[in-house]
Parts: sequence; C-alpha cells; structure tokens
Amino acid sequence: MTSGPRQRTRVAAYALCVEDGRILLCRLGAMDPEQGQWTLPGGGLNFGEAPADAVLRELEEETGLLGGITGLREVLSWSTRFTDGEDFHAIQIVYDVQITGGELRDEADGSTDTARWVSRDELGDLPLVELAVDGVRLAFGR
Repeated sequence: MTSGPRQRTRVAAYALCVEDGRILLCRLGAMDPEQGQWTLPGGGLNFGEAPADAVLRELEEETGLLGGITGLREVLSWSTRFTDGEDFHAIQIVYDVQITGGELRDEADGSTDTARWVSRDELGDLPLVELAVDGVRLAFGR
C-alpha cells in the first residue's frame, strides 16, 4: 500500500491595521523563506487557540502594539505543492484591527524583524508577499 503526498493545513490570523492613510506591515526575518518581504502582522494559531485571540497575540508579538478587532475582513485560502512533495493548504483569516495602545517596536528573535507604518506612496518600493498585496487591496482598493 502506497501513501499519497504528505498534506498539511495551516490556519493563521492576520491584522489589517490602517491609520491616517498608512497600513501596518512587518518584514519577514531570517527564519522565513521569504525573508526581506513584507506582510501583514499575524501568524499561525496555536493548538486550541481561537483565531481572534491569535491575531491580537501575534500583533503584540510582532509590533508591540495592542489592538481590538472591529470586524472580519476576509478569509483567504490557497494551496500548493512544495518542492519536497508536501501538499500545503493555507487558510488566512484577515481581521480589521484598531490599535488601542502599546508602542511600535521590532520583534526580537521571531519570524519578523521590522514593523512599520507604510504610506501608499511607500508601497511601490517594498517587496510584498501575496497576503500583503491582498491587504493593500483591502485597505486602499488597489
């Protein structure tokens, strides 16, 4: 009996934070295959963790900011086969989040290495992962 390809599903929650015409983004660090590209703050759920709790935990871990969820913006889903033969399915839950406190800082020893507010004008100069492209579209309509 042969087994099929390995299959894995990852559920993650992300914060779409927009203030004064700027979007909050994080740059992926050395631990990520897409190092140097920018994404929305957020990440994978811990076992048993509610997505709404995960997004606020990840926001604080990656940016130092505290927030409150104001709505569910979109649920994205995609799949691919990695070069090692693994079939991967991503479910990405994007929440609208309003910043309520904290101080912007970079994450130490995590999946991201920089967090910053980015204006529309600055977006053209940044390499964005597909999730960030979707976030920009959701935030600014382009």
